[in-house]
Amino acid sequence: MEKSYKEYLTHITTFVFDVDGVLTDGTITVTTDGEMLRTMNIKDGYALKTAVDRGYNVCIISGGSNEGVRLRFHGLGIKNIYLGAHHKTETLNNYLETKALKRENILFMGDDIPDLAVMQEIGLPCCPQDAVPEIKEVAKYVSHKKGGKGAVRDVIEQVLKVQGKWISNGDTSAKYD
Repeated sequence: MEKSYKEYLTHITTFVFDVDGVLTDGTITVTTDGEMLRTMNIKDGYALKTAVDRGYNVCIISGGSNEGVRLRFHGLGIKNIYLGAHHKTETLNNYLETKALKRENILFMGDDIPDLAVMQEIGLPCCPQDAVPEIKEVAKYVSHKKGGKGAVRDVIEQVLKVQGKWISNGDTSAKYD
Protein backbone atom coordinates (compact mmCIF):
# COMPACT_ATOMS: atom_id res chain seq x y z
CA MET A 1 0.00 0.00 0.00
CA GLU A 2 1.37 3.42 -0.97
CA LYS A 3 1.93 5.96 1.78
CA SER A 4 -0.29 8.99 2.17
CA TYR A 5 1.51 12.25 1.38
CA LYS A 6 1.00 13.27 5.03
CA GLU A 7 3.41 10.52 6.09
CA TYR A 8 6.19 12.32 4.20
CA LEU A 9 5.65 15.70 5.89
CA THR A 10 7.54 14.86 9.09
CA HIS A 11 10.73 14.11 7.12
CA ILE A 12 10.89 17.27 5.01
CA THR A 13 13.92 19.48 5.63
CA THR A 14 14.10 21.18 2.25
CA PHE A 15 11.67 22.99 -0.02
CA VAL A 16 12.45 23.39 -3.73
CA PHE A 17 10.16 25.39 -5.98
CA ASP A 18 9.77 26.20 -9.64
CA VAL A 19 8.67 29.81 -10.24
CA ASP A 20 6.35 30.27 -13.23
CA GLY A 21 3.09 28.43 -12.66
CA VAL A 22 3.97 27.64 -9.03
CA LEU A 23 4.90 30.94 -7.37
CA THR A 24 3.10 32.83 -10.15
CA ASP A 25 -0.11 32.03 -12.00
CA GLY A 26 1.94 31.51 -15.16
CA THR A 27 0.94 34.85 -16.65
CA ILE A 28 3.72 37.07 -17.96
CA THR A 29 3.10 40.70 -18.86
CA VAL A 30 5.56 41.93 -21.47
CA THR A 31 6.29 45.66 -21.45
CA THR A 32 7.11 47.67 -24.58
CA ASP A 33 10.82 47.47 -23.73
CA GLY A 34 10.65 43.67 -23.46
CA GLU A 35 10.66 43.35 -19.66
CA MET A 36 8.64 40.39 -18.43
CA LEU A 37 6.58 41.12 -15.31
CA ARG A 38 5.23 38.46 -12.95
CA THR A 39 2.82 38.64 -10.03
CA MET A 40 3.45 36.69 -6.81
CA ASN A 41 1.23 36.00 -3.83
CA ILE A 42 2.21 37.73 -0.58
CA LYS A 43 1.00 34.72 1.46
CA ASP A 44 3.43 32.49 -0.42
CA GLY A 45 6.12 35.06 0.46
CA TYR A 46 5.23 34.90 4.14
CA ALA A 47 5.44 31.10 4.12
CA LEU A 48 8.80 31.13 2.30
CA LYS A 49 10.24 33.64 4.78
CA THR A 50 8.88 31.64 7.71
CA ALA A 51 10.47 28.43 6.38
CA VAL A 52 13.83 30.21 6.03
CA ASP A 53 13.52 31.70 9.53
CA ARG A 54 12.71 28.27 10.99
CA GLY A 55 15.90 26.78 9.52
CA TYR A 56 14.59 24.92 6.49
CA ASN A 57 16.56 24.80 3.27
CA VAL A 58 14.67 26.72 0.60
CA CYS A 59 15.76 26.59 -3.03
CA ILE A 60 14.36 28.08 -6.23
CA ILE A 61 15.03 26.36 -9.56
CA SER A 62 13.54 28.07 -12.60
CA GLY A 63 14.08 28.06 -16.33
CA GLY A 64 13.27 31.79 -16.32
CA SER A 65 16.02 34.32 -15.76
CA ASN A 66 14.34 37.53 -14.61
CA GLU A 67 16.56 39.38 -12.13
CA GLY A 68 13.51 40.89 -10.44
CA VAL A 69 12.57 37.35 -9.43
CA ARG A 70 16.03 36.84 -7.92
CA LEU A 71 15.69 40.09 -5.94
CA ARG A 72 12.28 39.06 -4.61
CA PHE A 73 13.54 35.73 -3.28
CA HIS A 74 16.80 37.16 -2.01
CA GLY A 75 14.73 39.69 -0.04
CA LEU A 76 12.93 36.77 1.63
CA GLY A 77 16.26 35.34 2.78
CA ILE A 78 16.53 32.62 0.16
CA LYS A 79 20.16 32.11 -0.81
CA ASN A 80 19.89 29.21 -3.25
CA ILE A 81 18.29 30.70 -6.34
CA TYR A 82 19.01 29.05 -9.69
CA LEU A 83 17.55 30.97 -12.61
CA GLY A 84 18.00 30.03 -16.27
CA ALA A 85 18.17 26.37 -15.15
CA HIS A 86 17.07 24.49 -18.25
CA HIS A 87 18.38 21.19 -16.87
CA LYS A 88 16.59 21.17 -13.54
CA THR A 89 17.65 17.66 -12.55
CA GLU A 90 21.32 18.55 -12.94
CA THR A 91 20.79 21.75 -10.94
CA LEU A 92 18.97 19.83 -8.19
CA ASN A 93 21.68 17.14 -8.06
CA ASN A 94 24.39 19.80 -7.65
CA TYR A 95 22.37 21.53 -4.93
CA LEU A 96 21.79 18.27 -3.03
CA GLU A 97 25.45 17.33 -3.27
CA THR A 98 26.65 20.76 -2.13
CA LYS A 99 24.31 20.72 0.89
CA ALA A 100 24.65 16.96 1.60
CA LEU A 101 20.87 16.52 1.45
CA LYS A 102 18.88 13.32 1.04
CA ARG A 103 16.27 13.04 -1.70
CA GLU A 104 13.66 11.63 0.69
CA ASN A 105 13.78 14.88 2.70
CA ILE A 106 12.99 17.09 -0.31
CA LEU A 107 9.61 18.59 -1.18
CA PHE A 108 9.56 19.88 -4.76
CA MET A 109 6.65 21.74 -6.32
CA GLY A 110 6.43 22.02 -10.08
CA ASP A 111 3.64 22.50 -12.56
CA ASP A 112 4.75 21.61 -16.10
CA ILE A 113 6.78 19.18 -18.20
CA PRO A 114 10.22 20.73 -17.43
CA ASP A 115 9.62 19.73 -13.77
CA LEU A 116 8.74 16.09 -14.48
CA ALA A 117 12.22 14.53 -14.19
CA VAL A 118 12.94 16.36 -10.91
CA MET A 119 9.62 15.29 -9.44
CA GLN A 120 10.39 11.65 -10.16
CA GLU A 121 13.60 11.84 -8.10
CA ILE A 122 12.61 13.37 -4.78
CA GLY A 123 10.70 12.34 -1.67
CA LEU A 124 7.59 14.48 -1.93
CA PRO A 125 6.66 15.75 -5.39
CA CYS A 126 3.82 18.29 -5.22
CA CYS A 127 2.00 20.53 -7.64
CA PRO A 128 -0.61 23.28 -7.75
CA GLN A 129 -4.20 22.41 -8.58
CA ASP A 130 -3.81 23.77 -12.12
CA ALA A 131 -0.67 21.80 -13.05
CA VAL A 132 -0.63 19.84 -16.32
CA PRO A 133 -1.97 16.24 -16.19
CA GLU A 134 1.47 14.63 -16.54
CA ILE A 135 2.68 16.45 -13.42
CA LYS A 136 -0.47 15.65 -11.44
CA GLU A 137 0.08 12.00 -12.30
CA VAL A 138 3.50 11.87 -10.55
CA ALA A 139 2.64 14.24 -7.69
CA LYS A 140 2.09 12.66 -4.28
CA TYR A 141 0.18 15.80 -3.31
CA VAL A 142 -1.89 18.12 -5.50
CA SER A 143 -2.66 21.35 -3.67
CA HIS A 144 -6.23 22.62 -3.65
CA LYS A 145 -4.70 26.03 -4.53
CA LYS A 146 -3.63 27.17 -7.99
CA GLY A 147 -0.13 28.32 -8.90
CA GLY A 148 0.48 31.88 -7.71
CA LYS A 149 -2.66 31.68 -5.58
CA GLY A 150 -1.32 30.13 -2.38
CA ALA A 151 -0.15 26.64 -3.42
CA VAL A 152 3.33 27.28 -1.98
CA ARG A 153 1.85 28.56 1.29
CA ASP A 154 -0.33 25.44 1.40
CA VAL A 155 2.57 22.96 1.30
CA ILE A 156 4.92 24.94 3.55
CA GLU A 157 2.22 25.51 6.15
CA GLN A 158 1.33 21.80 6.20
CA VAL A 159 4.95 20.74 6.75
CA LEU A 160 5.64 23.35 9.43
CA LYS A 161 2.40 22.58 11.28
CA VAL A 162 3.09 18.83 11.33
CA GLN A 163 6.61 19.54 12.61
CA GLY A 164 5.37 22.06 15.21
CA LYS A 165 7.22 24.99 13.62
CA TRP A 166 4.48 27.06 11.99
CA ILE A 167 4.01 29.60 14.78
CA SER A 168 6.95 30.02 17.14
CA ASN A 169 6.30 31.74 20.49
CA GLY A 170 3.56 33.84 18.94
CA ASP A 171 6.06 35.35 16.47
CA THR A 172 4.14 37.01 13.69
CA SER A 173 6.73 39.58 12.74
CA ALA A 174 8.36 37.97 9.70
CA LYS A 175 9.01 40.55 6.99
CA TYR A 176 7.69 39.15 3.74
CA ASP A 177 6.71 42.07 1.54
